Amino acid sequence: MPEGLEAELYRRAAADVTGRVIDRVDVDPRQPAAHELALTLPGRRVAAVRRHGKLVLLDLADGPPDTLGLHFGMTGRLVVDEVAPIEALEYSSARDDPAWDRLVVAFTGGGVLRVNDPRRWARFTIDPDITRLGVDVFELTSEHLAAAFARRRASVKAVLLDQSVVAGFGNLCVDEVLWHAGVSPVVSVSDLGPAGVERIVESTNVHLPAMLRRGGSHRGTIDPGVRAELPPCPADGAPLRRERVGGRTTVWCPLHQNVA
Repeated sequence: MPEGLEAELYRRAAADVTGRVIDRVDVDPRQPAAHELALTLPGRRVAAVRRHGKLVLLDLADGPPDTLGLHFGMTGRLVVDEVAPIEALEYSSARDDPAWDRLVVAFTGGGVLRVNDPRRWARFTIDPDITRLGVDVFELTSEHLAAAFARRRASVKAVLLDQSVVAGFGNLCVDEVLWHAGVSPVVSVSDLGPAGVERIVESTNVHLPAMLRRGGSHRGTIDPGVRAELPPCPADGAPLRRERVGGRTTVWCPLHQNVA
C-alpha cells in the first residue's frame, strides 16, 4: 500500500503540473465526491502541490481556495504525463490498465495526471480535513511522540500506525523503523521509556529518507522477501518472528528488539 514514502514520490511527480490549468476531469462515478470534482476542477489552475502523511494535496487557484486531496488506498498509483514515479507497487498488479483509471485530469495545452487503482480504494476529495491527522512522519519529534504515547496503552506498532498520531507511517515502514531502533512492536507504549522514544524518532529520521532514496517503503532491510521467507535476523542471526500486531502482519526480532 502507498505509505508516506510513496506519497512523497507522488508529490514530487505531481509538482510538474504546478501552474497548469485543468481542462477536463473524468472521475469514476463510484467515487463519493465524483459530482463535486466534476463541478469544481475544470478551469482551475494548480497553484501548489504538497503532501501530508499519505495525502497528496493540489491547491487550486482562479476561484475559491479549494484543495484537491488524493488518497491512494491500497493499490493506487499516480501517473503524470504517462510517467509513473513507481512502476509497480508491492502486493499489486504491474499492469497499467486504462480500465483501472479512477481519476483522469487533463490540462489545457496537453498533459494528464491520473490515478490508476485496480482495487478502487483510492479516494479523491475537495478540501480534505487534515486537522484530524497527526504530525507528518518526516517531521516527527521526540516531544510529539512522548506526548502521544503518554495518553495511550496500546502496542507501539498500533499507535504508530494510527494516522491521528503520526501521518504517513504504514506497515512496512513501522516494521523497518522498529527493527533498526531495537524496539519491540508488541510492547505497550505505556511501558516504553524515553530511550525507546528517542530511538524510534532517530530511526525514523535516518531510515525513512534512506528508503525514499532507494524507491519506497519496500526498499528496507525487512523487505518483502525477508517478510515472506523469514531468514535469520540480518542484525544478530536470531530467528525472526511473524505475527499479527495491531491487526497487521508484523516481522520482528525478539532478540535485539528489546529496548524499553
